[in-house]
Amino acid sequence: MTLTRVLDLGTGTGETLAAVLERHGGAAAVGIDKNEAMLDAARARLRGLAVELVVAQLTDPLPPGPFDLVVSALAVHHLEGPDKAALFARVRGVLRPGGRFVLGDVVIPVDPADAVTPVTGAHDRPSTLAEQLGWLADAGFDAAGVWAERDLVVVRADRPG
Repeated sequence: MTLTRVLDLGTGTGETLAAVLERHGGAAAVGIDKNEAMLDAARARLRGLAVELVVAQLTDPLPPGPFDLVVSALAVHHLEGPDKAALFARVRGVLRPGGRFVLGDVVIPVDPADAVTPVTGAHDRPSTLAEQLGWLADAGFDAAGVWAERDLVVVRADRPG
């Protein structure tokens, strides 16, 4: 798949976006994060690439699409369930038909013994994988978990073409 535009939700220091752009040379990207200091680190890491970094919350309107790919790593679990569902609907709205959303995040595992990633009630609000797959389906995605290790998952959600 040839990517021309990528959106990164919760860019942080730019590690995920750098990896995506390395694999898909020539793509332009927009990264959003609520923390200006994190985006300063991302600017340094992504210097010389076609990247626009924007200070924004995940509950804010998303940058205008269309995007070929939307990615998010370890950011969406900071939202309450209804905000996750609303975000997924907004993501679908900025993806081109046939586009993909890849989400890597902390979830509430089926087996409580698998909850090994440190989370705090003040900032972290993980949901179950099943809840997230349901919200993605409600938003119009064809979604599936493609990798899981204890309380971490990767979800692939495709917007039908």
